[in-house]
Amino acid sequence: MKKTKDQIQSEALNAIANLKKAGIEVSMGVGKTLLGLKDMKSNYTDYCRFLVVAPKVTIFDSWKDDAKKFDMEYMLDHINFSTYISLPKQDLDYDVVYLDECHSVKATHVEWLKAFEKKGGRVIGMTGTYPTKKYTEKGKICDWFCPLVYKYHTDDAVEDKILNDYRIYIHKLSLDARPIIEKTSKDGRTWMTSEIKEYAYWTSRLDGARSPKEEQICRIQRMKALQQFPSKEAYAKRLFNACQGKTIIFANTQSQADDLCEHSFHSNNKNSKDNLILFKTGEITKLSAVEQLSEGVTIPNLKTGIIMHAYANNRKASQKIGRMLRLNPDDMATIHILCYANSVDKDWVKSALEHLDQSKIKWVEPMQEQPKIGIIL
Repeated sequence: MKKTKDQIQSEALNAIANLKKAGIEVSMGVGKTLLGLKDMKSNYTDYCRFLVVAPKVTIFDSWKDDAKKFDMEYMLDHINFSTYISLPKQDLDYDVVYLDECHSVKATHVEWLKAFEKKGGRVIGMTGTYPTKKYTEKGKICDWFCPLVYKYHTDDAVEDKILNDYRIYIHKLSLDARPIIEKTSKDGRTWMTSEIKEYAYWTSRLDGARSPKEEQICRIQRMKALQQFPSKEAYAKRLFNACQGKTIIFANTQSQADDLCEHSFHSNNKNSKDNLILFKTGEITKLSAVEQLSEGVTIPNLKTGIIMHAYANNRKASQKIGRMLRLNPDDMATIHILCYANSVDKDWVKSALEHLDQSKIKWVEPMQEQPKIGIIL
C-alpha cells in the first residue's frame, strides 16, 4: 500500500517523539524542513528556544518560507539559525537543536554538543544521506548525538510515487594511452604524457606514501588528475550533444562547464542567473553547471542529466540525481554517469550509488558516433 507524505511525516514524528537524541533520514520530496517545524510545534511554549544548524545560510530560507506557508510563522521569533562553522560560538540556552543535513557534523562540533547534551538539551538530526559507516568521524558523531531512528529512502519515495522513477547508465570509459596531456616542469620544460601514465604515476606515489599527510596529498592529486583528463571531457561533450530534450551536465570545474556548453552556471559567470532562468523556462534546453546547482534548485521537466564525476560520495551524487526526480510521478528520468572503469573511479562510482536500487543501474559500453538520441543504449 502506497504511503502519502502526511503518513511518512507522521511516522517520522512518532519515531522521534519524546526522544532526547534522534536522527531521521528521509528522501527528497518528503518535506524534511516541514518535519522539523512540526516537531517544533509539538514542543512549542511561549518560552521555548530552538536552534537550527545547517551547512549554508541559504537553507535557512526554506525554514522561514515553510513556517509562513504552513501557518507556523509565529514560531520564527523563537528560532535562531547557525551554520555548522559558527555552532561552537552559540550559547547553550536552547531547548532543542535541529541539525539540518546532520552528515555535516565534524569533530569541531563535539565539545559544544556534549555541553548541550549535559545541560539536558534535545538534539534532532535530519538528512537525506545519513552516514552509513559508523567507524568514520561523521558516523561516530551522528550515531552518538542523533542516532538513526527512522529512514525513508529515495527508492521508497519512487515506489510510493512521491518521486518519479529513474534509470542510471554508467558509461565504462578507458584511460587514454595516447600522449595527449602536456606537462610542465618547475624549470619550464614541457613534455607530453598519457592518461594511463599520469594515473599510474599518482597511484605509485600514493602506494609509496610515508605519512598520512603525504597519502592525503597524493589522493587529492590523483582525483584532480582524473577529473581533468581530456578523454572524459571529450566523451562528455559528444554524449551531451547526443541527448535530446532538456539536459543538464555537471562538470568538475568552471572551465569545463564553459567548454561543454554555451550556457553555463557557476559563480564566475555573470550570466549564470539569466542562463538558469532560460533553462527553467525551456528557452534553452542545454545547461552546464558545477556544484552550486546541485543543491536547492528545482528545474521543471528536467528528464536527462550527465554527471562527469561521482566522488565516491552518495550525498553529492544524490543531490545531482535529485534534480531529475522532480517530474510527474509517472515520468522517467535518465541519468548518465561517466566512469574510468580501469581505475579507482569505478570504486568511487559504486560507492556513490550503493544506497540506490541496483536493478535501476546499468553499466554500458561507451557510445559510438551516432545521431541525436533520447536514451543512450
